[in-house]
Amino acid sequence: MSLMRNLNRALTATTGLHVQKAVPTPAPKPAAKKPTAVYRCPDPEDLATDRLLRQPIFIMSPVRSGSTLLRMLMNAHSRLHSPHELHIRRLEVGYGSKLSQKAMSALDLERGDLEHLLWDRVMHRELVRSGKDFVVEKTPSNAFVYERIRDCWPDARFVFLLRHPVSIAQSWHEGDPDKRTYDEAAADALRYMKAVDRARKGLTGHTVRYEDITADPEKEMRRLCLFLDLDFEPAMLDYGRKDDAQVVKGLGDWRDKIKTGQVQAGRALPTEDDIPEILRPMCEAWGYSK
Repeated sequence: MSLMRNLNRALTATTGLHVQKAVPTPAPKPAAKKPTAVYRCPDPEDLATDRLLRQPIFIMSPVRSGSTLLRMLMNAHSRLHSPHELHIRRLEVGYGSKLSQKAMSALDLERGDLEHLLWDRVMHRELVRSGKDFVVEKTPSNAFVYERIRDCWPDARFVFLLRHPVSIAQSWHEGDPDKRTYDEAAADALRYMKAVDRARKGLTGHTVRYEDITADPEKEMRRLCLFLDLDFEPAMLDYGRKDDAQVVKGLGDWRDKIKTGQVQAGRALPTEDDIPEILRPMCEAWGYSK
């Protein structure tokens, strides 16, 4: 009888324990990197068949920059529909088999093309249900994929919404202070600011500032309507009181201020001493620092 067997007999009789040779645990395999979605840019003559939407409008903005207020004002226009954040860039398409992939490739449709068709259909469905003419999408993370959005809709129009970087960081921290410290909020919000800055350099569009909207909403909405080739409508300034069904937490600003139905005064601008070093370059780039 082996030594291990004798040892186990003695242990079991006295303690109830049993010795067993350890089996090494294999090292976890690294997560597979998701392949980049391949797609083609539709030619202008192909838009009639490849896209249902015409001239969609995208608000490119960092988190906590007033994009919910701006979309409320725009949604109050009789020709503009601006729903809550749609997060379409996270809608993905997969192949159920190699044959389905081969079949789609034979139609000149790669995975990215199929995703673009899905994005377009979802937004077009929302627009049709509204009965209006143009859809406005304001998800902040769209700025990270501005090139793909531009390629998906060559006729898209872009509105860039800026706000004082320190005010953005403060609001991002106050939105969930248990989740992130102010310093963490500043660093995280800066990622969005940099993405919007890259989008401003890579796209043509109209820039508006949150502070200007709260100071003189009529002037800014008139400027915006001029860019969109729309008539200004006074109803935009009194967009109507919203309830919890219309303002959903996690899909934009949900707090009481936005539910009032009217533009409220913005917070006081930070001073030079309030600007942390990490945000100073962006403050200077956006004209919020001397």
